Amino acid sequence: MALVTYWQQPIALWVRARIARTERGASLVEYALLVALIAVVCVAAVTFFGGQVGGSLSRSASSLP
Repeated sequence: MALVTYWQQPIALWVRARIARTERGASLVEYALLVALIAVVCVAAVTFFGGQVGGSLSRSASSLP
């Protein structure tokens, strides 16, 4: 029984170290997905509002002397 208790601590430390490493990679993936989502939203906003803003700027430019 003492032998099992003796080996539990190093094994537990090894498992914790492995889990900590995999969480770091998961965080990187989460940040990459977040950046990709922000980029998609920006592209969609420019596509949606681009024509309206372009028309507004054209009218403003034509009204200048």
